[in-house]
Amino acid sequence: MKTFSLILTLCMLPAVSLAENWPQWRGPNGNSVSNETGIPVEWSKTKNVAWRLELPGSAGATPVVWEDQIFLTSAEGDDLVLMSVSTSGKELWKKKVATGNQDARSGEGNSASASPTTDGKHVWCFFGTGDLACYTVDGEEVWAYNVQEKYGRFSIQFGMTSTPILYKGDLYLQLIHGEMREDYTVGKVIKLDSKTGKEIWAVDRPSNATFECKHSYASPFVYDDGKQSFLVTHGADFTGGYSLEDGTELWRFEGLNGPSKYNPGKLDPTFRFVSSPGVVDGSIIIPTAKRGPTIALKVSEALSGNATEKEQVVRWAMDKTPDVSIPIVHEGLVYFFRKDGRVFCVDLKTGEELYYERTHTSQHRSTPIVVDGHLIFCAKDGFCTVLKTGRKFEVVAENEMSEPITASPVVSNGVLYLRTYKALYAIKAEK
Repeated sequence: MKTFSLILTLCMLPAVSLAENWPQWRGPNGNSVSNETGIPVEWSKTKNVAWRLELPGSAGATPVVWEDQIFLTSAEGDDLVLMSVSTSGKELWKKKVATGNQDARSGEGNSASASPTTDGKHVWCFFGTGDLACYTVDGEEVWAYNVQEKYGRFSIQFGMTSTPILYKGDLYLQLIHGEMREDYTVGKVIKLDSKTGKEIWAVDRPSNATFECKHSYASPFVYDDGKQSFLVTHGADFTGGYSLEDGTELWRFEGLNGPSKYNPGKLDPTFRFVSSPGVVDGSIIIPTAKRGPTIALKVSEALSGNATEKEQVVRWAMDKTPDVSIPIVHEGLVYFFRKDGRVFCVDLKTGEELYYERTHTSQHRSTPIVVDGHLIFCAKDGFCTVLKTGRKFEVVAENEMSEPITASPVVSNGVLYLRTYKALYAIKAEK
């Protein structure tokens, strides 16, 4: 009886905001979902702005946060730099990691597009030049080298943008950039010791992809449901799972580009993948390019070998895809955000489309986040839309920043951080 009373008392206490770090792109759980509360839904360049810090140059890399430090990468003229900023908005240090920044067409990005990663002791950064480095959180270099010199030169139209992932002390990279070997395209999947940079394993990733489809701008993610775990890679016309232990290809799902039973009538097989898969226990949501498709895979024993023709692994398929932003999976729903500002939501289990609506009409190139019952979605022109989560489309707020944004929003310790091409903003509710 005493135990029941204690439980009842705890249930009646007011909800407490769970402060958390945001250690790598897509947050603490790799799903773009924050557990925090009390984040404002309305802001501007001045309203609810705790501070604004001018940055040395533009970039689309999302910042990461660990306790009282923020880390971000940036272009600074021809140089590529890693920065540390305090959560009070003061620059702590800045290190030049590489030179040779290149801008992509129409300002779509540059060589500082991959996001850094931290574990609170070290911070890792990767640039489009191929330079990969590890620093202490105090700015001391631990190790650095250029992956092009070790694994082959990049041949990718708009630059290497894939963000490495840190998982249980190891660093994973996918380098899918169009290298040809004999009559097929080959990419690399790599596992490194994060403390030393030494290779643990590196495996080829062969495919029959041609032309632009040889290039991938997506990033790898780890699937881990507590029973099984593997690395998910996406690009060159298939999505594949790889053993974390030795890099063995466990499964692949092909037919994602050009004419297939999932996108009949699509004659052009050459589109590249930008959006990465959305990963949730039991499912992998696979986006493709341009007009689709999107395919939801079931994670089961059947997902092995070449699973392309195994009907039992496909949960559902649809003819639309987000193209750039990663699908967001939250509380049984999947949210898709298209580059033109249109949003659609489907039921995770059935694939039933619940709505398909338009938000702000502009390019959207960042991945939204979920926080406190809201979706925050920012356009390249700096216009940010806040939607209510759930089965019905509802715009909660529209916020104008008037500065280009391609980085994803970040929430940590009660603060929303927005990185524009000009500055880093800390958004916090005014008391």
